[in-house]
Amino acid sequence: MKISVIIPTYNRYDFLKRALKSVFAQTYSVVEVIVIDDGSTDCTSDIKKDFPSIRYIYQKNSGVSSARNRGISESKNEWIAFLDSDDVWVHEKLAMQAEFHKRCPEILMSYTAETWIRDNKEIKIPKKFRKVGENTFLENLSYCNIAPSSVIINKTLFTRFELFDETLAVCEDYDLWLRIAQREKIGLINKKLIKKYAGHNDQLSFKFFGMDSFRVQTLEKLLKDDTCSNYREEIEEELLKKYVLLLHGAKKHNRSEDIEKFKEKVYNLKIL
Repeated sequence: MKISVIIPTYNRYDFLKRALKSVFAQTYSVVEVIVIDDGSTDCTSDIKKDFPSIRYIYQKNSGVSSARNRGISESKNEWIAFLDSDDVWVHEKLAMQAEFHKRCPEILMSYTAETWIRDNKEIKIPKKFRKVGENTFLENLSYCNIAPSSVIINKTLFTRFELFDETLAVCEDYDLWLRIAQREKIGLINKKLIKKYAGHNDQLSFKFFGMDSFRVQTLEKLLKDDTCSNYREEIEEELLKKYVLLLHGAKKHNRSEDIEKFKEKVYNLKIL
């Protein structure tokens, strides 16, 4: 099982070095590592000197979805492992997932549990992010519970379900995982095999407020897709919750245009 590792990055040279060290410390042989530099203006290009065996590709700043998609298109192997440049893998991460897919060849995507670290200390993960793995679609419907850095995926799924949506500034992982999970079984290795570091200012989740507005775009797309018929009721229920939350937020901040927009969306969904 040959795996291509794809790491998108933007102005994170020091974090990137840490991430790459964890890749090359894997107990499972890594045959291709692709770093997509999404328009960095720092010294990120020096990473080629630190790790001569990587494939370093620079592109104009276009967002994380574009960077991941570029990596997928450039990759040479059947399996893809994603790693965000501010995260780290535990040494046995790839080995445990590779073994899982050998045992379960019909499953073409898997993810793992994670450790959260802030200020060099492990922090407690909120209960809502508990991994279950019974119905991945329903478990990810309210929010994304699959960290990209934990994912190994077979490239055939991108042919069937397309790539990351480059029109989404954030929640692009939520969008793709739901598209896949509504029709495919996704495996869970319920061990903490990645370390996610929180607290730095350039995290996308800190840069964008009203994350549910991006999740709404995904849910609206799913409702237009005939293949979501098994989950239509659950999608509509979740969408209504998010519309109401966004309507309350619009009222709180006196955004008249958004108030009217979400009032209409709530009304239209209720009469379906």
